[in-house]
Amino acid sequence: MSADPSANVIVVLAAVIERDGRFLVTRRLKGTHLSGYWEFPGGKCEAGESHEACLARELGEELAVRADVGAELLVTEHAYPSRTVRLHFRRCAIGGEPQPLLGQEMRWITREEMQSLEFPEADRDLIDLLTGVRPGSDQGQTRVRPGSDRGQTGVRRIEG
Repeated sequence: MSADPSANVIVVLAAVIERDGRFLVTRRLKGTHLSGYWEFPGGKCEAGESHEACLARELGEELAVRADVGAELLVTEHAYPSRTVRLHFRRCAIGGEPQPLLGQEMRWITREEMQSLEFPEADRDLIDLLTGVRPGSDQGQTRVRPGSDRGQTGVRRIEG
């Protein structure tokens, strides 16, 4: 009998960093969960750590930048077979030029390019929001959509 994945919720913060109409994304390293997928930079929140402190720490550790953490854009929860991830997407401004300190690939991409890169399923609603695929029609509502073979997602839009 397997453990209930919802009993082990991991809180993750991800930065939505936009400059000159392009968004900063990084590629997950080989040997990590969902390796090879593109993602918005960030990471796991430590016990007792605020969301703002978590994201500032992660961006410093991964990209050697200072972060001004802004508004929350979207919260999504995704159930994988072994765990559930609650992903908070926050707008961020950064000071300095990002450097991929962990050896990860890094790109500045347009909204249009988001649709052609492979992102984790948990990022899909943010990408749809940013690219206008589902423009604000369900803003402020909670929506649960059937999961893929990688799990299930529940979404709450904060702003559009």
